[in-house]
Amino acid sequence: MASPTDSRKLATDVDGRIATLLLEWYDAHHRELPWRTPPSDLKRGIRPDPYRVWLSEIMLQQTTVEAVKPYFRAFLEKWPDVAALAAAETEDLMKAWAGLGYYSRARNLKVCAETVARLPGGRFPDSEDGLRALPGIGPYTAAAIASIAFNRPAAVVDGNVERVVTRLFSIATPLPQAKVEIRAHVARMLAAARPGDFAQAMMDLGATICTPRRPRCMLCPLRSDCSAVVSGDPEFYPVKPAKAERPQRRGAAFVAVRGDGAVLLRKRPGKGLLGGMTEVPTTDWTSRVDGATGIGSAPFVAKWQPAGTITHVFTHFALDLDVFRAEATSDQAPDGHFWSAAADLAGEALPSVMKKVIEAAIPGATKRGR
Repeated sequence: MASPTDSRKLATDVDGRIATLLLEWYDAHHRELPWRTPPSDLKRGIRPDPYRVWLSEIMLQQTTVEAVKPYFRAFLEKWPDVAALAAAETEDLMKAWAGLGYYSRARNLKVCAETVARLPGGRFPDSEDGLRALPGIGPYTAAAIASIAFNRPAAVVDGNVERVVTRLFSIATPLPQAKVEIRAHVARMLAAARPGDFAQAMMDLGATICTPRRPRCMLCPLRSDCSAVVSGDPEFYPVKPAKAERPQRRGAAFVAVRGDGAVLLRKRPGKGLLGGMTEVPTTDWTSRVDGATGIGSAPFVAKWQPAGTITHVFTHFALDLDVFRAEATSDQAPDGHFWSAAADLAGEALPSVMKKVIEAAIPGATKRGR
């Protein structure tokens, strides 16, 4: 029987081998991403830009890489550094963010940029603790920035990493309870000399090889050390609790169109769901209660005509909105509302649910001018 010392040495050897194999694979197969500094550049002494790393990590929360790429490039064109973003108008930032969802991220982005701009030299802190003290940066994001931007030995664990690690070590504890165990494994495997590349390699492996369905195990550099491959059932991991049923809410939305094609809009309150975003008049639905439906709940008298029903799925609930359209009889906007010209509509800070509403009433309206 192996002694505790021998067992620890064996585990250390395995962890070291995994890190080595993973980095060799990453050097040859890493994804080319607009915010990433590839290994070849790092070897030449080119360091990642903390601003780009931070911006990408905030955008990537709950959003796919492919969806983020155009937004990231557009943000860099408008605001190439943290000082420029700190000086940006909040309304401009919300317009640029429209469509990415989880709009509290955009509001926190602005506050965080302002905070960093006031720090010495306008620079991001280079430690996990310092980064966590910034608005909108939680444990994962702090670890990711510290690791990728500053090469700190931080355990970075996102959904891709959870999947890789639970399969490597056959961790059957359901998420989220398994997170502590997963983090401990990642901390032990960390490549001391290249923690930033190790973090990105784990993410890339999960995104391209160790996928949720039909993982490409024969191409995986870690297959010889993966216990899920041995068991023959990698898709069993990670173990997740049964999803709670998502509530279904109802409401109505009203698209008023002026003779020149302008659409009546208003801004939502700064806090809460879709805070600070722009919308057409709508009834008072929330994640917990239904709003009124039907023409009788219209915000003002007009010849409202049904324009269909749209469905939008939020994180914690689904929403059906009955859509109505009317031709405006007055150029005067009601209090708290404004007219957006047809040519400007695509650039408004409209969340995805409101784009669906307007498209139901005026097909193509939110795509013009892009």
